[in-house]
Amino acid sequence: MENTNWVLQLLGRMHPLLVHFPIGLLVIGFILELLTIRGKRKGLREGINFMVYIGAGFAVFSALFGWFLKTQETYSGDLVDNHQYTGIATAVLAIITALILKNSLKKPVVNLKLYRFMLFATIVLLTIAGHLGAKLTHGEDYLTAVLPGNKNKYNDKATGVLLSELKASDSLSELQKDKLNLEVRGLFAHKCYQCHSENKQKGELVLETKRGVFKGGESGLAVVPGKPEESEIYRRITLPANHKEVMPTKGKLLTSDEIALVKLWIAEGAHWSDKAVKVFPEAKLALVKPELPKTQDITHPIDKLIDVYFEKNNIDWQDVIDDRAFIRRAYMDAVGLLPEPSAVKDFINDNNPNKREELVDSLLNDNQNYTQHWLSFWNDLLRNDYYSVGGKKQITHWLYRSLMKNKSYDQIVTELVNPVRGSEGFIQGVKWRGVVNASQRTEMQAAQNIGQSLMGVNVKCASCHNSFISNLTLDQAYGFATIFSDSILELNRCDKPIGKMAKVNFLYPELGSVEGETVKDRLLKLSEVMVQRDNGRLYRTVTNRFWDRLMGRGIVVPLDEMDNAPWDAEVLDWLSADFIDSGSDLKHLIRRIMTSKVYQLPMVNYKKEEDLKTKYVFKGPVTRRLSAEQFSDGVSQIIAPLYPQVAFNPNGDNIKAIRIWHLEEVLGRVVLPEPGKRYFRKSFNISKEAINKAEILISVDNSYVLYLNGKKISQNKNWKEVDKIDVSEQLHPGKNTIAIIGENGGAIANPAGILFAFKIDYESGKSTLLKSDLSWVSSHDLPEGDWTAVEYDDNSWKKVRNYSTGNFKNWGQLLDFTFKPHSEKFARASLVKQHPFMKALGRPSREIVTTSREDQATLLQALELTNGEFLNSVLEEGAQSWLKKYGEDSSAIVDNLYEKALNRKPSNEEKTIMLNVLGEAPEEEQLQDVFWAVLMSPEFQFIN
Repeated sequence: MENTNWVLQLLGRMHPLLVHFPIGLLVIGFILELLTIRGKRKGLREGINFMVYIGAGFAVFSALFGWFLKTQETYSGDLVDNHQYTGIATAVLAIITALILKNSLKKPVVNLKLYRFMLFATIVLLTIAGHLGAKLTHGEDYLTAVLPGNKNKYNDKATGVLLSELKASDSLSELQKDKLNLEVRGLFAHKCYQCHSENKQKGELVLETKRGVFKGGESGLAVVPGKPEESEIYRRITLPANHKEVMPTKGKLLTSDEIALVKLWIAEGAHWSDKAVKVFPEAKLALVKPELPKTQDITHPIDKLIDVYFEKNNIDWQDVIDDRAFIRRAYMDAVGLLPEPSAVKDFINDNNPNKREELVDSLLNDNQNYTQHWLSFWNDLLRNDYYSVGGKKQITHWLYRSLMKNKSYDQIVTELVNPVRGSEGFIQGVKWRGVVNASQRTEMQAAQNIGQSLMGVNVKCASCHNSFISNLTLDQAYGFATIFSDSILELNRCDKPIGKMAKVNFLYPELGSVEGETVKDRLLKLSEVMVQRDNGRLYRTVTNRFWDRLMGRGIVVPLDEMDNAPWDAEVLDWLSADFIDSGSDLKHLIRRIMTSKVYQLPMVNYKKEEDLKTKYVFKGPVTRRLSAEQFSDGVSQIIAPLYPQVAFNPNGDNIKAIRIWHLEEVLGRVVLPEPGKRYFRKSFNISKEAINKAEILISVDNSYVLYLNGKKISQNKNWKEVDKIDVSEQLHPGKNTIAIIGENGGAIANPAGILFAFKIDYESGKSTLLKSDLSWVSSHDLPEGDWTAVEYDDNSWKKVRNYSTGNFKNWGQLLDFTFKPHSEKFARASLVKQHPFMKALGRPSREIVTTSREDQATLLQALELTNGEFLNSVLEEGAQSWLKKYGEDSSAIVDNLYEKALNRKPSNEEKTIMLNVLGEAPEEEQLQDVFWAVLMSPEFQFIN
């Protein structure tokens, strides 16, 4: 290299040696510093000081020698620059930290807060610089390559096969030249990008692009078409292993077949294919329905295919589960509820040979429970929740209606990609507060969400740089994101603009063009391109997700990496094609799986995580834990309702009543209400028309007494209950008055509220609706006189305050706050906003796409289930209601508990144990213990 100085070059090469000193000294110094917080271990002070001073000094030398290495050697590229900048910043911050420490120790009163903060910041920056240095040394995928599913899939055996094929030809066809070039580029990607990529341009040579390959580097032309002997790259790869110029310098040298392949490529003119290099395996896009094998005595299509699979893997068919286990499994999977004891009894006693298929049909035809169960699956997948983050719109109403109507999957995808009213929140994304990087802009979120949830491909990695785990490139990710943008996007590599503008494109351009003048035009084309049969990836992805949901483990794993090999491609492709043939009917797909003998096999328990992931052989459904929603709904069915209110009430009236309470002020400032009673009035007029029906709905947190025209009508101390009261006989023409005593419980100031609605239906067909709103008046103190009477003068009373907005949206919607008749006995967990209990049980926050939940129990779950105040309060409430119903009949309690929770009678041993706990006169505490023991049993917590 020209203009190099051997002294500086030598010092530069000492950078890797020196850099470990500040890492060790500063990190150990920081750890010891943590031990001295709050005045502890004062004896460490002097040693820590020396570590910080010396570490700062070595940080400066490391940064300086690193600069020598870059300028005197052949390093360039964004990764090198970023490592250099963070290294220099670390050195500067370390020096500042050392100076602050020295200055702090000189003062009479030593205050180390600022120094400790600066030391922490130095360690953070040091970690980043060290990570970038590791990527430089070991490759950009040094960490990610070892993650499950991210293994390097390059197969050097394919090189020899291709070489033999090409040598056998007298002259290479265009297709063969493409294959040759793509194989060579794949070889470069795995053996050479570590030093010669856009991010790390050692010797100014880039082998990642056509321009870089033919431009060459500092040593001259890397490739001279037709002349291998004059090509620098061929000379380097053929040098002896101990030669200082041999390439690659890191990792294994090229094999003889690989060298021969590079030579052949150059000799044949170094043809460069227009196709993208496929470094990683990629699933075929087209979907062809396999022919079903001809098997005797097996009628179900899935069973026919699995029979062949079992034979290949020397696996015997097991007997199917009994009726009791099947009905429980089918209920939990189809509608997410436990079957009632009477339904279990009827099913077991039914002699119809087709009763299992008919049960599945009846469950899937229960549209309301089917929808409320599967809503959680789609909310996770489509990143939808009941609260707004960064202006992101909910798609709940649209999604619920879509599931209730059993819209085809094609229509669902079309309306998500090319939004209709109510579905636009999916592609609009989250507008994060503050400055965000380029990969988080809303257009890129749309590309990432569609790629991950609908197509089973990770776009997030490629939205920052060429993906390390798939064949997706930065160009492809930005081309896809541009579909959703009203302007052309500039590519950003690792959040740095590179001066290149994106071209509108779908991830799989062979499916068709998505170009258009406006976003609306492009979305229409994208929706049409995605829902065609040729897009096998769309249908394989959703089929794989449903198989995973119903069988416990996908045919392809992870679920978001559909380029990975399935354990049986025939099963996946047949099911996917059959799904298309059904008109992409989601219920048809579920029915196909649930009516197979395979679904009805006993659960398989894989004790080792490795056996379930990388060494998996299908033997039957995998044992599954109840989801947070299934567990919650089960407890609500058996013990007592867990959640009094929902965030979304599909059967509500949309009454739009608000929670109101007395406006509390102290020194002119509005404050939270103190515990105690408040008094409320609302007067209204009624015409002389004949009344058909007049009903009141009321709930007050914490309790209330209700008066109408001076007469006491109702009272309740449980705000979770909605009282529905017919007052048709208490009304009269002219002025009427509602008066309420509301009481706010608790020991400290807290929100309280009256929720009220009054509907009057006249015989003429007209209706009047009166509700809690800001027209009501209230008093803090008990008024003098008959304040409940119609004639009472309340002009001096205050206007009420709205407690249904802002931070007070904590009540949600009470399920019974509706004039409509409904059959729901409790709030389904899928309709409830995120709750600490469900969060502990694994329900995600849904700020990101969640396609699978963690199935392993956690410490937080254990604590919540054993000592959690929330569950204990529900068990207490349930014990009270059960004792009212069954009295002291301990035997009836045990029998009914087992039949409701486990769908069977208790064994003699189980009953004896439970009766010993309950005793002859069971009390609430003993009954709570019995409830808890059954709920914690594996038989209840797992789908068997």
